Amino acid sequence: MTAAVGSSTFAFSPENKAKADKAIAKYPSGRQASAVLALLDFAQRQSGGWLPREAMDYVANYLQMPLIRVYEVATFYSMFNLKPIGKHHVRVCTTTPCQLRGALALVKACETKLGVKLGETTSDGMFTLGEVECLGACVNAPVIQVGDDYFEDVDAAAAARILDSFGQGQWPKPGPQIDRRNSAPVGGATTLKDLIA
Repeated sequence: MTAAVGSSTFAFSPENKAKADKAIAKYPSGRQASAVLALLDFAQRQSGGWLPREAMDYVANYLQMPLIRVYEVATFYSMFNLKPIGKHHVRVCTTTPCQLRGALALVKACETKLGVKLGETTSDGMFTLGEVECLGACVNAPVIQVGDDYFEDVDAAAAARILDSFGQGQWPKPGPQIDRRNSAPVGGATTLKDLIA
């Protein structure tokens, strides 16, 4: 059973249509539904960071999938937003490794700095604050995700600097916010030092 074709106020831009067709082409004939994550991502980006129902319906029709299957995907993955968000979506990882390194204090610091609680958007529409489960950067915990970038080893002071930068229209440097190279141990190598040239 495929989605019912109806009038929609959403349609892919020519650029996103080309990206969608390229994503679908990666899968065997008749398996176009496998591209649902990619197409929902394109639709969300085109819609300003969230997925209106018209966009999900459009993706379902584009992939010849039942509407409910697309809704299931969109509601399961935390990367999809089902309501409008601010210009900058700030998400604090609250999984165990980040919690052990201060994620709850980081949430409080962000709430204080932005003047909103988790799940809320600032009155100027600049920031939406949320939480996310495991960003997979546990060695550099705690982690904040803003858009597609990770800010790692974040404490309250670093969070304030990051949010201030975004508020001033700047894009701060992602990655570790302490003196660490990528995911190397804090303070540098402790073993196999004689093998490092």
